[in-house]
Amino acid sequence: MNYAESVRFLYSLGNEIQTAKFGLDRITRLLKALGDPHRTGCFVHVAGTNGKGSTCAMIEAGLRAAGVRTGLYTSPHLIEPVERIQIAGCPVSERQFAEAFSEVHETSEQMLAAGDLDLHPTYFETVTTMAFLLFARERTDIVVLEVGMGGRLDATNVATPALCAITPIDFDHETFLGDTLAKIAAEKAGILKPGVPAIFAEQSPEAEAVLRAHAKGSYTLARDWAIVDLRLDARGSRFRMRDQQIVCPLAGEHQAGNARTAAIALRELGFSTAGIAATRWPGRLERISAEPEIILDGAHNLAGTRALVQYIQRFYADRRIWLIYGVMRDKAVGEMAAMLFPLAQRIIVTAPANSRAMPPANIPAPGATVTHSVREALDLLREAGPSDVIFITGSLFVVGEARALLVQ
Repeated sequence: MNYAESVRFLYSLGNEIQTAKFGLDRITRLLKALGDPHRTGCFVHVAGTNGKGSTCAMIEAGLRAAGVRTGLYTSPHLIEPVERIQIAGCPVSERQFAEAFSEVHETSEQMLAAGDLDLHPTYFETVTTMAFLLFARERTDIVVLEVGMGGRLDATNVATPALCAITPIDFDHETFLGDTLAKIAAEKAGILKPGVPAIFAEQSPEAEAVLRAHAKGSYTLARDWAIVDLRLDARGSRFRMRDQQIVCPLAGEHQAGNARTAAIALRELGFSTAGIAATRWPGRLERISAEPEIILDGAHNLAGTRALVQYIQRFYADRRIWLIYGVMRDKAVGEMAAMLFPLAQRIIVTAPANSRAMPPANIPAPGATVTHSVREALDLLREAGPSDVIFITGSLFVVGEARALLVQ
């Protein structure tokens, strides 16, 4: 199959959350048939609710700046699936993606025919297997691996890492992971393995207690590494951490905490933290226009929304705020809207081209302008004044569609 055919087949497998089938038996069998590529190389495994993608990006940037041939596996993608699998800081090519897909798909079909698999691997299992294949063949030195959902039964958990990190834990995907922080933390802690050191970002007392109880080796509490002389602006932060000066180019006070976790990870691995300053992580408080100011942020859950609210209040309290907002049906939209919408003078609700999207008319935003596509919502930006600030947020799917249309 070519790239377009590969992507169509992956999407035909169904939404990666709705069709999630937790368990490691299927992907373990598939990887074995492919020569166990996940047993090749060195991995840093990162779980958490918010910040795990940013933390992965910062660790990878630090490693690459130190001369390491890196792999990076993250999800979801913003625009194209190739973004999920990066080698030496670049997404794999469409040809590489298609070739890896064809090999994984054909092997899956053969195993199904022989009765060695119960069903075709899911979207996430398939792409995770593709990533392991490509990382092994491209001879990466260290791969930074982001958990998709949870940890214990996530497809990435077949790897045995050199280091684990768990970013802040909050409520998200409660249907799958549990309805208390303790239950969610126990699922995230499932990536911890005997003898593998771990780093725990600053957590609520409830979540931290669970992580410490599940630790199977030595661990570092990020809160023991004080952030000193923190200087924040609308584009990033800088601070001291023990004997290190950390420059974080990602906006938001929460990113300073993620940078601390990434810096501790780099120290644990024996590398400099200087490369964090070169991190790029699109779609997270990303400023893409100056007049009017347009900022993209995938604030898709309660913790992300709280961080966005704090950012707006800190840096844009005296500006006229626009919101373009779309969200998935399975999110706590009422609570998120109650926090975020009072900050805006103009609200435009919309929906990305995704079957899980909440119909815009159902988003609780009295007086909002209702649009039925991201493109339609963006067309209204011609009404914005040059001093207005537009935040496009609520879902990474909304952010991805908007970025594809606005960033050339």
